Amino acid sequence: MPSPDNPAAHATVEHGVSSQDAASVPPIARRKPAARTHHGDTFLDPYAWMKDKDSAEVRDYVAAQNAYGEQRTAALGPLRDTLFNELTSRIQQTDMSVPTRMDGYWYFTRTREGSQYAVQCRLPIRGEDDWTPPEIDPLSEPGSMPGEQVVFDTNREAEGHDFFQVGGMDLSRDGRWMLYGVDTRGDERYDFRIRDLQSGTELPEVLEGIAGACITPDARWVFYTVLDDAWRPCAVRRHRVGTPVSADVEVFREHDERFWLGVGLSFDERNIVIGTGSKTTTEVLMLPAETPEGEFRAFIPREPDIEYDVSFARFEDAGEDGADIPLAVVYHNAFNPNFEIDVIDMRLHEPPYRLGEGVCIAQGSPYGCEQGDRVEPGASAKPIGTAYRNPANPAILQGARGLGIEGIALHRHYVALSYRADGMTHLGVMTKRDAAEDFLAGRPWRFRELLPPALEGDWDVPDSGVADSAENSGSLDSDTCFTGCFTQHGPSGASDTSGPSGSSADGLPDVTRRLYTIAAGGNPTYEAPRMRYTFSGYTRPGELHEFDPATGEDLLLKRARVLGDFDPRNYLERRMWITARDGERIPVSLVWRRGVALDHLPMFVTGYGAYEISSDPGFSVARLSMLDRGVLYAVPHIRGGGEMGRAWYEQGRRLAKRHSFEDFVDAVAALQDAGLADPERTVAVGGSAGGLLMGAVANLAPECFAGIEADVPFVDALTSILDPSLPLTVTEWDEWGDPLHDPEVYRYMKSYTPYENAPESPDDPRVARFPKILITTSMNDTRVLVVEPLKWMARLQAAGVDVIAKIEVEAGHGGTTGRYKQWKEVSFENAWCLRTMGVA
Repeated sequence: MPSPDNPAAHATVEHGVSSQDAASVPPIARRKPAARTHHGDTFLDPYAWMKDKDSAEVRDYVAAQNAYGEQRTAALGPLRDTLFNELTSRIQQTDMSVPTRMDGYWYFTRTREGSQYAVQCRLPIRGEDDWTPPEIDPLSEPGSMPGEQVVFDTNREAEGHDFFQVGGMDLSRDGRWMLYGVDTRGDERYDFRIRDLQSGTELPEVLEGIAGACITPDARWVFYTVLDDAWRPCAVRRHRVGTPVSADVEVFREHDERFWLGVGLSFDERNIVIGTGSKTTTEVLMLPAETPEGEFRAFIPREPDIEYDVSFARFEDAGEDGADIPLAVVYHNAFNPNFEIDVIDMRLHEPPYRLGEGVCIAQGSPYGCEQGDRVEPGASAKPIGTAYRNPANPAILQGARGLGIEGIALHRHYVALSYRADGMTHLGVMTKRDAAEDFLAGRPWRFRELLPPALEGDWDVPDSGVADSAENSGSLDSDTCFTGCFTQHGPSGASDTSGPSGSSADGLPDVTRRLYTIAAGGNPTYEAPRMRYTFSGYTRPGELHEFDPATGEDLLLKRARVLGDFDPRNYLERRMWITARDGERIPVSLVWRRGVALDHLPMFVTGYGAYEISSDPGFSVARLSMLDRGVLYAVPHIRGGGEMGRAWYEQGRRLAKRHSFEDFVDAVAALQDAGLADPERTVAVGGSAGGLLMGAVANLAPECFAGIEADVPFVDALTSILDPSLPLTVTEWDEWGDPLHDPEVYRYMKSYTPYENAPESPDDPRVARFPKILITTSMNDTRVLVVEPLKWMARLQAAGVDVIAKIEVEAGHGGTTGRYKQWKEVSFENAWCLRTMGVA
């Protein structure tokens, strides 16, 4: 008789089938109830034993589930291969990045067809005034250009490893010494080494199992962060290059278990900076790089529930007699929950400084924020989408809705302001000279919004001749459909009077046509005369531009190339707004193939909604295969994210977390009720905290989904957050609440945590309509421990829910490494989604 401790054998006995048919039924996990008691409530967990992931029983169970999943998905092989071939046929596999200047070199990345990883290369600059990237043949071999040096060939370094992740690279100012870290297990503990790029040799010392590190510009010192038993970066040590690691000195320790820390160099490389913070409080400590054996001091001492950051710059030649004006630029939320930016003239007095000192040049909207009344009486009760006006703000911020200030960068020749408004990213730019004049004159800064260039002849260009009509978009006119179906969700019942930009009569878009993400990026050098910025959208591949604020010249440096017959004009995108059950208006992005009728389509819907992380528009080559098969792609931008500023986050965390799940369900239901999507062909996808979202919405509204893909899902949130010995738990209390000490938080989390609320037996009426489930997870994940999805799967399968899993044995939270491996994974996942939607 088979041993009952063998899951696969146990499945054979339980289901009464022959051994050759055992793989056709799920492995049945052994039940061994363990009591968990808090605040007078006892929960009997039958699968708590799975916590020991290194036990033979758990390993056998994982192997059996993988075998079962492989058997169940074997028929997907041809479709998976087709999707993989479509994906790879559209990607320029031999390619290179645009060179970026840092100190005396131009750095760039090469990829080669057939190679899993990129190759880091560099060329020496041609002179101090050389700001034009060198022209390099992307088809040439790495190291073949005159003067080209291969800095790091990840393919060679990764040989012999199933998993290989680079954890950072740092270079000395002269470009000779490189500090780099690698993780070959997936547990996010990196081994750092120092390499001489002249000789290719490495120094003997190895900093093992650390979180991160930086090297001083003169390459004499390394500062690095170490982890505690809960995987928390908790302390910074100083290492003198060329000496034993055993002689290293701890220079700072963070005793508050809610705080993580990191270490690096300031942008001007004058200071070594320690940043330490919880989800709600931050502090910056500094030490001049020229005195590395000195003592770190706080720039501004931490204050509870206050976040801040600081950078340093100067107004060149703007002071008396042409002297520079030294500046401290402080980004904080001490007085405005959606943050403000203060510029401090450091000539006025010596440190220390205080929050709120200096000239405020931009501040966010307080409307809907928990602490909004501190800024403006009654602000907290106002809708998040209320237009905000502040005479101190630049003109481009006036009247913005959901305004959040995200950061500022001051370079030698320009200033860039990043902010959010109306659920989208925005970028303001101006010359440094104008900024100095405005600062000294005490007036609002004259930023201009940088808009991404339109595509010639596209549907988002006025008078382009491309009509968005029934003839082009199918049997339904898209805008007519949205207006007719969602008028009740519009602002104050207003009809859609939007023009090509999508703005309605009151300024808040009912239907937004152009969806994109824009950001300053690739600007590591203070002296660069022009600003680089990136732009991408759901239908537009990523672009890298170089913009000159002085002349307005906008130069396209690179556009990601999609091979084959791809044309962005063949795809349409819209953002519309639905009304959630509590009255809040939720933006939803939609993408589909031109010519496909918006009529009960199969729908792929994805969301996240946590940690103030926004689900911004971005291009995906793999997505094209879905769109070309008539799938509607949807992204509800639910609360808990940061799309509409800090209030959007606050209304989807802690004791308001259920808003995230309800927003998602209400958005999906609205699309289905309007006839755009079919519930029998809707698949939802989310990962990590988005995996918690998937588990929650499956419990709340199983009738809305045919299938759910949950990637590394945080589905046993309450059990994990109750255990302070686990990685991340104490730091997560600021995000979810503290159920260990607060009975109200305990009850609230128990009401939604997916594992405890999932069907437990076939008698649960939800089982008959419960969606199919695909779980992907990794054994070495330190962020969402593998026990969570394993327990969830066991409970669902015991209830009769159709669940399969793909469990990586050698990987972490981010899954496998190597681009071809990753492409195979996404092809497998999309094949499962398409089949579940009935499209395959």
